[in-house]
Amino acid sequence: MVRKVPFASRFRRLPAAALAGLAVGGVAAELVCGSGGVSGGCSKRFGAMCLRQTEEGVRSPGLELPVMSHTILLVQPTKRPEGRTYADYESVNECMEGVCKMYEEHLKRMNPNSPSITYDISQLFDFIDDLADLSCLVYRADTQTYQPYNKDWIKEKIYVLLRRQAQQAGK
Repeated sequence: MVRKVPFASRFRRLPAAALAGLAVGGVAAELVCGSGGVSGGCSKRFGAMCLRQTEEGVRSPGLELPVMSHTILLVQPTKRPEGRTYADYESVNECMEGVCKMYEEHLKRMNPNSPSITYDISQLFDFIDDLADLSCLVYRADTQTYQPYNKDWIKEKIYVLLRRQAQQAGK
């Protein structure tokens, strides 16, 4: 799967003090494929993923997310806490697009003279893995709280999003 790069970014600074009490990166979330997720074997068989889109939202075993769930993306590119940033989105899909755009901005900085850059999903996933921390907080209306999710969950959501986009482009 190869994606052509449009360049944009929606990141804003968040003072480090505001994030001091959040320990989101270490929280293990229930992944879409069960307890295995990307790291537990789904990367070899994404086609069998237990996820489906419904009118109410995205559904999987033990997880329901409305289509329009306010989502906060927390990013720490390096071990330096001063580099922490966040972005907020109206939906999980918009947030996953934001992660892709963050990588595309990185590619643009690394290749300033290239008029067009392509990459595949494994390169995007390597970039995500190299970040010191990347987490999402997704609003759940039923509990009126934000549910934290880790890098593996984010990678699964990005895979589903890009696969859907590739299928729609092929029609």
